[in-house]
Amino acid sequence: MPKRTITVIPGDGIGPSIIDSALKILDKAGCDFEYEFADAGLTALEKHGELLPQQTLDLIEKNRITLKGPLTTPVGEGFTSINVSLRKQFSLYANIRPVLSFKGTQARYDNIDIITVRENTEGMYSGLGQTVSDDGATAEATSIITRQGADQITTFAYELARKENRKKVTIVHKANIMKSTSGLFLKVAREVATRYPDIETEEMIVDATCMKLVMNPENFDVIVTTNLFGDILSDLCAGLVGGLGMAPGANVGQDAAIFEAVHGSAPDIAGKNLANPTSVVLASIQMLEYLGMADKAEAIRAAISEVIEQGDRTTRDLGGSHGTTDFTQAVLERLG
Repeated sequence: MPKRTITVIPGDGIGPSIIDSALKILDKAGCDFEYEFADAGLTALEKHGELLPQQTLDLIEKNRITLKGPLTTPVGEGFTSINVSLRKQFSLYANIRPVLSFKGTQARYDNIDIITVRENTEGMYSGLGQTVSDDGATAEATSIITRQGADQITTFAYELARKENRKKVTIVHKANIMKSTSGLFLKVAREVATRYPDIETEEMIVDATCMKLVMNPENFDVIVTTNLFGDILSDLCAGLVGGLGMAPGANVGQDAAIFEAVHGSAPDIAGKNLANPTSVVLASIQMLEYLGMADKAEAIRAAISEVIEQGDRTTRDLGGSHGTTDFTQAVLERLG
């Protein structure tokens, strides 16, 4: 059989170094991929004069599977978010952000296993209707929720829960105040829930969810919510397991997917061999599971887990004193 070809976007800042770690680990695990590299973000802006060149979009379209490092969208300069653009371009409607406790991370909790399923193309993050008055005194943005979008993401969450033998889905909303948009999301989610009587359904207002995630995170299993709420809640969940360095993300559509480190490009430590590559390595595990390569995914997860638990050449955010290359080598040795 021909090798599977993956589009790889190294990104900018620490992106190239952590993506390099992930690719070495995938190769060592025997995944046997071909890689086609593409530019986006500040690297692309410097090389091609645009943040998201057409040749990059063409490669994503061609291969349908992409592993992506963190990208920088310049702030306040009229640029559209690259991540939002990619999600819209390829209709990647589901953002899956799992967090899992690893022994040795020095996190505040040690029993976390939560998946946030976030609607990825609608709501406040869609970028619609953004205007600022001529005098700079008033700004507006439009939030649009559709029945189709709400049904699609909620169904995805319940199907994921069933596939992974999860027991409960928590529908997170703000329908008590945002009666139109969040109200429609909740109404449709309730309808979808009736199709899954084998899975417990819980409804929760977003602010109460934030409090309960901090107080009793073990009560959560799968969370499904709208775009803005999902972005905030998934970062909160990352804090429960040690931070964004332990948080991967998958952006999934009908026939394409982009897997990424959730954290930013950290330009302050770029090129210093300090970054923790775990987030993008965990994203590559999501990619392997998506491709039906569960055995490879589990081997890499076990290697990462052992390195962190034993504190073997871990990075500073994990309580160690080593850098990206040493941490990667520790993982590679366990895969050997």
